Amino acid sequence: MRKNFAVFFFVCLFMQAGLVFAVDSPLVTARSAILMDQATGRILFSKNAHEQLPMASTTKIMTAILAIESGRMEETVIVSEYASLVEGSAVDLEAGEEKTVEELVYALMLRSGNDAATAIAEHLGGSVEKFAEKMTRRARELGANQTSFLNPHGLHQEEHFSTAYDLALIAAHAMSLPQFREVITKREKRISWTGRPYERVLRNQNKLLQLYETANGIKTGWTSLAGRCFVGAAARNGWQLVSVVLNAPQMWEDTVRLLDFGYAHYRWETVVEVGRPLKTMQVQGGVEDRVVLLSGEPLGLPLKENEADLLRFHFSVPELLRAPLQAGEKVGSLHIYFGSQQVGEVPLLAASEVRRKGLGGLIWGIFSRLF
Repeated sequence: MRKNFAVFFFVCLFMQAGLVFAVDSPLVTARSAILMDQATGRILFSKNAHEQLPMASTTKIMTAILAIESGRMEETVIVSEYASLVEGSAVDLEAGEEKTVEELVYALMLRSGNDAATAIAEHLGGSVEKFAEKMTRRARELGANQTSFLNPHGLHQEEHFSTAYDLALIAAHAMSLPQFREVITKREKRISWTGRPYERVLRNQNKLLQLYETANGIKTGWTSLAGRCFVGAAARNGWQLVSVVLNAPQMWEDTVRLLDFGYAHYRWETVVEVGRPLKTMQVQGGVEDRVVLLSGEPLGLPLKENEADLLRFHFSVPELLRAPLQAGEKVGSLHIYFGSQQVGEVPLLAASEVRRKGLGGLIWGIFSRLF
């Protein structure tokens, strides 16, 4: 009897704990996962997010970024024999076939063409190896310091890896590029097929676009060692979230749970409005002795209920401003902290012009301060 009571007690305890966990955090099957606000980089959920893991074809997000940022999307690429023979998923490019970089990016992101990835790398980087070096270097510039690229497609190599956190940073940047968003939201794209009377039809493999009403990205991935991987994205009322799941048996379900969690437990709040008066500062040597400082940019954050009360604001401005000042001139910054972490920064601008005093005004000012 006592044993049965103990079992019942612990079952109830775990059920209660499970209920709390379900309310506070999404249950995901992925070995590593993250949910991030695209605009601010705030992490809304994290599970082993800094563990270095193979990321399969989610690699291609960085390949697409470099292609778009190169400004060479209209250039013609002649597909090499090496590119045409790359193993894995492909769009059946043939050696000698001519494609624009833009066509290859569509083949890369909609159909996950390893041949398209290789053709892009050879054309823009000179070789796969040199292009992979550019990929890693660009990742570092975006803050993805635990990522190493050895190829443009994601086929397994020992030193080719990333983390959920790094992939979220990379994806957040990618979603800031209008041309990238245009590519990944296409349900279908037709590209040329040299030597044939018909075109290739590329249909988007991202099922999240059908599964989730506000989904707008991004990229699937799979290898036997990486497991099922997916970088997802959705936008609701202009609020963009990015999710990553690596080695996720329930890839689509995990992603939906993450996005639902974010939109259910957080809301986007405008913390500082653009043009809002924030501080009045003394001005030395000016016709006017004070100037109002305005916020030069708006700032919004994803916040849970009552979290706005925990924000701290720190003004970074000189102790004394000196004339002359131009209207709209930047004179400092407002730093916003959540706990000890800085979550935003807003430039402070002079609301009006402050002209320097003439000689008579300067003498009078000195006399006034003395007597």
